[in-house]
Amino acid sequence: MTIRLTVGQALVRFLAHQWTERDGVKQRMFAGCFGIFGHGNVAGFGQGLLQSFTEAREAGVPAGERGPDELPYYLARNEQNMVHAAVGFGRASMRTQMMACTASIGPGSTNMLTGAALATIDHIPVLLLPSDVFANRVPDPVLQQLELPTGPDITVNDAFRPVSRYFDRIWRPEQLIASAPQAMRVLADPAETGAVTLALPQDVQAQAFDWPAEFFADRVWHIGRPVPQPDALARAVAAIRGAKRPLLVAGGGTVYSGASQSLTAFADATGIPVADTQAGKGALRWDHPAAVGGVGSTGSSSANALAAQADLVIGVGTRYTDFTTASHTVFGPDVQFVNVNVAGFDAAKHGAEMVVADAREALTALASELAKASYAVEPSYADEITDLRAAARQTTDECYGIRHEPLPAQTAVLGVLNEAVTEHDVLINAAGSAPGDLQQLFRASAPGQYHLEYGYSCMGYEIPAAMGVKLARPDAEVFALVGDGGYQMAPQELATLVSEGIKVTVVLVQNHGFASIGSLSESRGSERFGTAYRTRNPETGLLDGGADPVDLAANAASFGANVLTPSGLDELRSALAEAREYDRTTVVVIETDLTGPNPPGTAWWDVPVSEVSTLESTQRARSEYERDRTNQRYYL
Repeated sequence: MTIRLTVGQALVRFLAHQWTERDGVKQRMFAGCFGIFGHGNVAGFGQGLLQSFTEAREAGVPAGERGPDELPYYLARNEQNMVHAAVGFGRASMRTQMMACTASIGPGSTNMLTGAALATIDHIPVLLLPSDVFANRVPDPVLQQLELPTGPDITVNDAFRPVSRYFDRIWRPEQLIASAPQAMRVLADPAETGAVTLALPQDVQAQAFDWPAEFFADRVWHIGRPVPQPDALARAVAAIRGAKRPLLVAGGGTVYSGASQSLTAFADATGIPVADTQAGKGALRWDHPAAVGGVGSTGSSSANALAAQADLVIGVGTRYTDFTTASHTVFGPDVQFVNVNVAGFDAAKHGAEMVVADAREALTALASELAKASYAVEPSYADEITDLRAAARQTTDECYGIRHEPLPAQTAVLGVLNEAVTEHDVLINAAGSAPGDLQQLFRASAPGQYHLEYGYSCMGYEIPAAMGVKLARPDAEVFALVGDGGYQMAPQELATLVSEGIKVTVVLVQNHGFASIGSLSESRGSERFGTAYRTRNPETGLLDGGADPVDLAANAASFGANVLTPSGLDELRSALAEAREYDRTTVVVIETDLTGPNPPGTAWWDVPVSEVSTLESTQRARSEYERDRTNQRYYL
């Protein structure tokens, strides 16, 4: 039996019948599709979306409910933003459910490239459907088509290849029958997942084909939990038992695996201290006796002190980015590694004993084997962990409690925000100075509460991601923390939030510049050049004139959002409580001091300084850089 549909109609129906299952929980694989229509997709895939909606209503499915062949559609305002929203959704769904994104040919599609890179780097499933040139080539060159003399089979969408975990261009309808299931396989695989791209030529989207009915049957993609191989587990246990100063680093894989209870049980039984990465924060509650905070370039004093003296690092679900290793300086010269990761690529890093397995299953197995040997850290090490935790906690209290005039310090703003965001809520951030402050200071109480995108650290991620998170977790209060730099890059989805009736709270920290890069510029001898929002001064030729007269509060209000403008910390606390009571999106704008004060740093980050310069500031910074990088080492 066959069903005659266009490629656009068939793909919509196929996606509507894909399901995932993990731990006995079955759900639709795709919750919907973000999109912006243009001539490349409006009459093809867009028509398929419309038809699925119309047929569901004609069949008696009420508005607000979903028909069996239907893929709900959400109109975005910017293509990069809609991929960020899809990433936020996929991450909040712990990678068990996802969104698709459709865009028109040319700039509409290439606007999704940044989001594709982010999704792939962060291992978050997103299906991208960029429109493409005519397969029949009759009208070439069509509007927005790139022509290359080297051949007509290359288009701008080939730029998706290096940032996608799977890529195909559907030149003929029947190719979709083979390619679509492969795309689903990659999306549902924790070790492979990321951006998956199916480029759809304009004419092929509208082309009819007789599809096998079986192509549209419900298919369940089972998300497995690979268990440790017995010999790998034995080697890991031996390494841990032989260590005097072990340290566990919990990465994002710990959270996505749902391994929080297993990690807690492991820490309870062994006393091994647990540090976290940006993606792993919240896997172990901040107040657990073994929780020592973030590790690395912007980590806590407790985690970094333990890392420097650790003889064994147990990495669970981490990629070991340069911020985690402090550019290969935070761990001592004689350290060894045991890496638990569902991806062999990451498990192999730093010459580690590899345990290629699901984080939850591996932690459970390790705890069981170590219990047989009655393993626990020595009392003197446990006492040291307690003392270091107390010192780090005092530092956080001081940073949160600082009273800075006339404008508050960002750290004090974060303290108020930490009070407001409960363990059932979600805080989202990605770029600027806030991620570093948050990694050191934020007290996360639950997995999923702390949502930091720090693989790509993309400015403008926060607001669209908040939309995706709220769609995935409608009962949670969702807070997007964004600086004025990030806000000006991507405020457009405020309009989508308002039009869709999706409620989030945006905390917009306005310091009139780039606090993080300004500080980095100063420390690296570049004197904060080009890092403040100021008008051009005709006398100096620099951007050091008056304040840039941009009214971000008015801008947010122009999108239809509710806007609050507290002055000072007490008013901020009241504004956040007020925003929680509203049923629509609210933007809370608070001004802070651009230059700090900042949390004390205890680790390094490798940002090279110009080797020769006529500037004394750069010369001094280069001398410091040469000194600091002597601590770098390979972990082999």
